[in-house]
Amino acid sequence: MRFASARRFVALAGILLIALSAGVARPAMAGTGLELADQIVVVKGERRLYLLRGGEAFRTYRVALGLNPVGHKEREGDFRTPEGHYRVDARNPASDYFLALHVSYPSLQDLDNAHRHKWPAGGSIMIHGLPNVPKHPADFYRRADWTNGCIALSNSDMLEVWLLTRADTPIEIRP
Repeated sequence: MRFASARRFVALAGILLIALSAGVARPAMAGTGLELADQIVVVKGERRLYLLRGGEAFRTYRVALGLNPVGHKEREGDFRTPEGHYRVDARNPASDYFLALHVSYPSLQDLDNAHRHKWPAGGSIMIHGLPNVPKHPADFYRRADWTNGCIALSNSDMLEVWLLTRADTPIEIRP
């Protein structure tokens, strides 16, 4: 991408980020051609995140998961990515990672399970981009599961997911 094109892209992305963060987003954002997803589906076994509208996937992204990706997250520190039905309950444009959508884990069922076992359920599960201060070479983040239980995308994919979702978007995380 040439420098002038890159600057236009960043400017458009910034305008759209401000509009979305301010709650201006509608199912179709006037003049942009962007239609928002009404559901996010993550299939852990495929390492894929799907944006859906009307039950049909219209975007697909490769993701990295927690260091221990098989099985449902049960407690803090198990390095698993949760499975089940959640929602985007917060948007953080200033996280330690390139943009972050907070996943509503733990659910009441997750909390009950953790309480029964007398361990902390954990939290801070996010869909996010790469670390703002990387600790590994770029190739590491493309080929490995590396999060503590989050769902990570490339920064360009995360920008697209950020722009095409809103707060309260349902998320289904499948094995």
